[in-house]
Amino acid sequence: MDPDPYFLLILLTGFLKPFSLTALISFLILLILLLFSALISGSEVAYFSLNPSEKDELNSSDSKSHQQVNKLLLGPKKLLATILISNNFINVSIIILSTYTIENVFDFSNIKDWVNFLIQVVGITFVILLFGEVIPKVYATKHALKLARTMAQPLAILQKVFKPISSLLIYSTGIIDKKVKKKGLDVSVEELSEALDLTEGIPENNDEHRILKGIVKFGETSVKQVMKARIDVVSIEKDTSFQEVIAIILKCGHSRIPVYEESFDKIVGLLYIKDLLPHINKSENFDWEKLIRSPFFVPENKKLDDLLKEFQEKKIHLAIVVDEYGGTSGIITLEDVLEEIVGEISDEFDADEISYSKLDDNTYIFEGKTGLKDIFKIIDIEEDAIFEEVNTEADTLAGLVIEIAGKIPLKNEKITYKNFTFIVEAADKRRVKRIKLIKTPNDED
Repeated sequence: MDPDPYFLLILLTGFLKPFSLTALISFLILLILLLFSALISGSEVAYFSLNPSEKDELNSSDSKSHQQVNKLLLGPKKLLATILISNNFINVSIIILSTYTIENVFDFSNIKDWVNFLIQVVGITFVILLFGEVIPKVYATKHALKLARTMAQPLAILQKVFKPISSLLIYSTGIIDKKVKKKGLDVSVEELSEALDLTEGIPENNDEHRILKGIVKFGETSVKQVMKARIDVVSIEKDTSFQEVIAIILKCGHSRIPVYEESFDKIVGLLYIKDLLPHINKSENFDWEKLIRSPFFVPENKKLDDLLKEFQEKKIHLAIVVDEYGGTSGIITLEDVLEEIVGEISDEFDADEISYSKLDDNTYIFEGKTGLKDIFKIIDIEEDAIFEEVNTEADTLAGLVIEIAGKIPLKNEKITYKNFTFIVEAADKRRVKRIKLIKTPNDED
């Protein structure tokens, strides 16, 4: 049976105290403070959830309110400190005033203390959370720009009012942040390597696992292992005519080309294709040599992590690799360095640089100049596990075969090492051009 509404009304009026103007005023102030709490809480979400299109609208607008929003966003820490301090001041004021209002409106002398506690503490907390936090923040997520524009001027005033407190808060949190960063987790490369060794069950195609393995090997990899060899580098002789230069550029499609004088061992600079664009319609006699930029030389044994830092500091993308005698070994680009961490980076201009044929699961035909790292990836083996006894310094398959054979093998010559057979398909007196690689499965496979 439903309770009689008149009975509930009579029961409620039994707890009410006689009406007073003070109680009414305090109740109205309480509602105003609750509204302020809602606006301040909503502002926190509104200002820090503006999407790129809304920010573009702010930047392109001449409205004073939009400019004020942009000004506030320039100091996010100061803005957040102001919002948190204001919100806490208002919420504390609500709690104090609500206690005073309830004591002046209701008479709880005839009820137990724990019931009085539930009404005053739990009830007020629920009201503040619902109307001062949850509802305004839900509204702010859907109308972020509108609320940010509305609260721009009030927040600017509050920033000035609470400037001493917010400055102290920002300064103290900055000190704590520095302390935490100093005591942060510092994982060495050795520890990371050991952790990766324990994750044998993770598939090789897992991107995160592959990138972490690349980071571990990054500091141990030298420029010589990654560079593009001199025989594969497109270069321009300094005395080449302008029309021939244009033809070479159109054919190769590179953005930077080394320029040499007399021989490739004497690199005099780099030609940036973007520097040629304003002069593309010039006559054949155009002096393109004045556009040549200074080259950046690095030794073969430089480690990739050191090279990456130098690329960042000098803001360049390509370096000329030289050997111990000063001769040019090849070139290395920023893309080559990054690929050692994230894997192959391909764009619409990239062709399949690794040219090979797969005859069956264990038989491949490679170009002699193919890098060992690429071959190990293709045939899915670990370099250290197979060729550690060779102690090779070779970077290509041809170099590996020459080191194993101890000479430059002839055409159709067969070289066997462990469970691998190398058959020279094409060669001349100076180099091995094409090799058939046969992998014989062993017990471990």
